[in-house]
Amino acid sequence: MNQPIVLGIETSCDETAVGIVRGRTLLANVIASSVEEHARFGGVVPEIASRAHLEAMQPTIMQALKIANISLRDVDAIAVTAGPGLVGALLVGVGAATGLALGLDKPMYALNHLAAHISVDFLTHAAPIEPTIALLVSGGHSSLLQVNEITDSIVKLGATMDDAAGEAFDKIARVMKLGFPGGPAIDALAHKGDETAIDFPRGLTTANDWRTRPFDFSFSGLKTAVARYIEATPDYAKANVAASFQEAIVDVLLLKSLAACKATGIDSLIIAGGVAANSRLRTLAQARCEKAGVRLRIPAPALCTDNGAMVAALGSLMVAAGRTPSPIAFDADSSLPVTTINI
Repeated sequence: MNQPIVLGIETSCDETAVGIVRGRTLLANVIASSVEEHARFGGVVPEIASRAHLEAMQPTIMQALKIANISLRDVDAIAVTAGPGLVGALLVGVGAATGLALGLDKPMYALNHLAAHISVDFLTHAAPIEPTIALLVSGGHSSLLQVNEITDSIVKLGATMDDAAGEAFDKIARVMKLGFPGGPAIDALAHKGDETAIDFPRGLTTANDWRTRPFDFSFSGLKTAVARYIEATPDYAKANVAASFQEAIVDVLLLKSLAACKATGIDSLIIAGGVAANSRLRTLAQARCEKAGVRLRIPAPALCTDNGAMVAALGSLMVAAGRTPSPIAFDADSSLPVTTINI
């Protein structure tokens, strides 16, 4: 199938998402988020997320089919996030995908959430750039990867040793009483501030760190430094803190990413995941990559956060590459390593 129609289901966290693609063409991308139900807790509550997925799954699938102007009979394959993520939430999506695959007698691909984030880029950029370095930054993950072939070979170069970048955004937003999720709130506030106002620390960037852990991240020290600054400065300027904190995160992410490009000799970089929607990261990445002679690709902001289109996109690439479908019976894996692209 050169242009397979693939329906993708994503339920790794608090979004019930269904995407439909034909080859590399996006036909539908529907997201039912339960973020408002979690906001008063300051983070995602797994039981609430699972219940919300159960309620939203069928209407989300039906809406996606309507937007794509197809029926279930037109679908050539089913793709679903099998991990990593919240195990209860994953099981809802896996159950729905398994039922569809059995009922329609179609192949199913149980896929890695992180690899799917990278794959969504292929819906907007047709030209292949593999191998590529991929910076994956979200609420739960901050990783540097060498993607040799997206359906077959991903090498982990480094990852966060504590908080993920998105998690740090959420925690500092909570300290600043900006609400949940924290990333968009800090991004918006930072536009009004001075990113050079406060020199917050850059984790794992000492000479010894560059020798021993060049591609790993650490944001817990930064988070602590910001919290202590706020505590010691009752009349602090919120916009300046937001801008300086955001700059510290973005600076480290790009320093490590471009170092990985230089070390591997790979002159292309994909930035993916929810934090890839951050406006400062996008702007600074463009400028630094141009200066370094590195080709940069970042999905549209709407495709950076968790969505079904990314799962469908990876499923379509799996079909096109002739990869073996997943067995009907498999276990969702909340800690599935990024090097395992499909189960």
